[in-house]
Amino acid sequence: MITAIKGVRVRRAAAVVVTTGAMIATGVLGSAPAQAAVAKPTITAVGGYVMNNGSGKSLFTKNSTKKLSTGSTTKIMTALVVLSQSNLNLDKKVTIQKAYSDYIVANNYASNAKLIVGDKVTVRQLLYGLMLPSGCDAAYALADTYGSGSTRSARVKSFISKMNKKASSLGLTNTHFDSFDGIGNGNNYSTAKDLTKLASAAMKNGNFKAVVKTKSYTAKTITKTGATRTMGAWTNTNPLLGSYSGTIGVKTGSGPESKFCLVFAATRNGKTLIGTVLASSTIDNRAVDAKKLLNYGWQV
Repeated sequence: MITAIKGVRVRRAAAVVVTTGAMIATGVLGSAPAQAAVAKPTITAVGGYVMNNGSGKSLFTKNSTKKLSTGSTTKIMTALVVLSQSNLNLDKKVTIQKAYSDYIVANNYASNAKLIVGDKVTVRQLLYGLMLPSGCDAAYALADTYGSGSTRSARVKSFISKMNKKASSLGLTNTHFDSFDGIGNGNNYSTAKDLTKLASAAMKNGNFKAVVKTKSYTAKTITKTGATRTMGAWTNTNPLLGSYSGTIGVKTGSGPESKFCLVFAATRNGKTLIGTVLASSTIDNRAVDAKKLLNYGWQV
């Protein structure tokens, strides 16, 4: 009897051992092996930041709160201020002034939409001219139209003030604008984190989102004589559009002080990432840096 009982006990113990081993093997007991950590990318940009736009979670930072020149990424705020105007009429026609053309020439033929003096251009068209070819002439026209004052100078100053008020309302504490297009006067700066937050806010506007994801746009303007002029196509300067799957925006920037900048956004499998690289070393590295951050962001 005792031997039989011992045998039962032995068999039961063996069963427990086998069962326990099976549970461990199938991961019922204990935790599954941790996934290998994803290596943090190295970028040439002085400042970098990327976040999950849905949760707001920060995924990568490099000098993300360092104040740096923004170049034409400034135009994100230019567009947002215009689109935030009450009772905005995107079909409103704006007559192109000689001052806008002279401004381009005075600034060493800054990036422009090749707007023609005397033509009537809609606000919607100006937004495309602002964000795709990075038109400083379009930026000037919008600032002159949506600033307040009896002189052009006063209106421009008023518009820039609106840009800074908007920055403050969005909590962009390390951002300041002294220009409507990024051709600053020594006091036009932001950070990779602030610009990412700005882009996130701007991308909530359907009109903004439609503009910045567009690769090419052809405007039909009205000439002085009332004829229709078909402008040369404006091509988006964002190198990720068409070359990086899921890209939906947003804006490039460059200049002697800012070097090469890119605020970018992409969506894959219902997940949207938004980020910024500031002061990349070359125009090619700007795109490489952004792609590195996006690739990293999908994995973490």
